[in-house]
Amino acid sequence: MTIAAYTVTAPVAEHGEGPVWSARWGGLRFVDMMAGDVLALDPDGSVRRRHVGAVAATIRPRAGGAGYVVAAERELLLADSDELDAPLRSLGEAWSDASVRMNDGGCDSDGRFYIGSMAYDETPGRGSLYVAEAGGGLRVVLPEVTISNGLDFSPAGDLAYYADTTTGRVDVLDYDRESGLTGRRPFAVVDPADGAPDGLTVDSEGGVWVALWGGAAVHRYSPEGRLEAVVRLPVRKVTAVAFGGDNLDQLFITTSALDVDRVEQPAAGALFAAEPGVRGRPVLECAL
Repeated sequence: MTIAAYTVTAPVAEHGEGPVWSARWGGLRFVDMMAGDVLALDPDGSVRRRHVGAVAATIRPRAGGAGYVVAAERELLLADSDELDAPLRSLGEAWSDASVRMNDGGCDSDGRFYIGSMAYDETPGRGSLYVAEAGGGLRVVLPEVTISNGLDFSPAGDLAYYADTTTGRVDVLDYDRESGLTGRRPFAVVDPADGAPDGLTVDSEGGVWVALWGGAAVHRYSPEGRLEAVVRLPVRKVTAVAFGGDNLDQLFITTSALDVDRVEQPAAGALFAAEPGVRGRPVLECAL
């Protein structure tokens, strides 16, 4: 099945990433990663922007009714209010190596926040997937990855889907509260001709929606790893996906304009959406 995408905004980001819908926020937020900005989509279609640092890698609402967490270049930032311009406090620099930065992340059903890293020059094996401890310190979950990207969990919460982009595949891991993430194994392999797996999200039926960097598309894989649907976009660098809307029945899609010929792809960096025919799930919140 092929699904068409439509434009939600003008090209508002140089490198759009990390869309998250929260009813508490009144809608969608995403990041312009390398600009270090968090963006909020208002109901009238306008976009507000808040600068947080050199990099804004991803954002999640905090559990407890208010606040959010931002993964910045090498630190986690906490806000105690849902307001976009709420004061942010740092949990401290996670590492001192300025050649490595944070990238995509997400939360499990127990509120643990996971954040990946990568080298700026994409040197193989220099990244990791971390989980944040109660005090904000980071513990390595998966070492020696290259471009740590999409992470989301099955509706039952017992499986995690994860993409290290350069492997060309999405992996699945087992999850439980005591053991954490274990048993990493291949779930779906992406033909290089179709792009490389970037951000991802899981719908209410357990389908896995994967943004394809360089592929001008989003793929939906069944819980068994079978390709079942393709969303086509007019830009090639598709970065991340999230369900949103009042009924969680819209699929929002971020895109990048990094090193893109804007004459050839004038919509690069815009936010897109599609009607996928299935609903998503409420965002998993962060317990930090």
